[in-house]
Amino acid sequence: MYNLLRADLFKLRKSTAIKVLVGITVASASLMAWIAYLIAQGEMDGSMSGIGFLFSDMNVISILGAVVAGLLICGDFENKTIHDAIATGRSRGAVILSKAAVTCIALVVLLLPYAVITGIALSTDSKFGMGSVSLGFLHVLTAEAGTGLSIPETARLLAVMLTLMVVYAAQLSITVPLALVLKKPVLVVAFYYGFSIVCGQLAALGERSHVLENIMAGTPFGANYTLLTLDTGMGELFQALSVSLIFIVVMLALAYSAFRRAEIK
Repeated sequence: MYNLLRADLFKLRKSTAIKVLVGITVASASLMAWIAYLIAQGEMDGSMSGIGFLFSDMNVISILGAVVAGLLICGDFENKTIHDAIATGRSRGAVILSKAAVTCIALVVLLLPYAVITGIALSTDSKFGMGSVSLGFLHVLTAEAGTGLSIPETARLLAVMLTLMVVYAAQLSITVPLALVLKKPVLVVAFYYGFSIVCGQLAALGERSHVLENIMAGTPFGANYTLLTLDTGMGELFQALSVSLIFIVVMLALAYSAFRRAEIK
């Protein structure tokens, strides 16, 4: 598995597509913060919050994260890299773990611009606002804007950001079995984006149904897991991390089950 991981990381570093995606997240994170700043200052109408949300991490990563899975997994089906790995004696479990690990690393790289820009924006002590449309790093930015960051608050901010990255990784872990089954990047992106929209609606409905709220809380798509702030308790952060990690394990188990039965030609 070590050699597989090294090979996948090498391809990740050399991938032009990944560099383009990082450029997109840098631009999107900057635009998100800029629009949130203008709305809070009254220089842009609040009705533009929908445009701001288009550049938010929740929306952008739902698309680009699935694109990454499509590139790293489906692409290796198309160029027969996975076939060669199996033919040379690599276990299917090792292949899945390697692909999942590199996909998670790529996702963290894509999220770093949002984390960095959010941290820089909060350190300016300026006001940022996006109305009620705020989740993930955008929610941290708008909820904590203007409060300043002490050393303890900076440490808590890092913990919140790390937790959000794990939550996103768990949400996108669904794309691993999807990519192994569908083998087409376009299908993976379309299916996952539609699925994330449905989960968002279910999370909203959970506010009116205690049963549905508990069901969603057992997955990384629970509403509270993308509404973290510096006031979020350590117990809640631990719950978000625990649910996310368990969900990742379940998705990898499903991926292995599907891949083990798949015929590799």
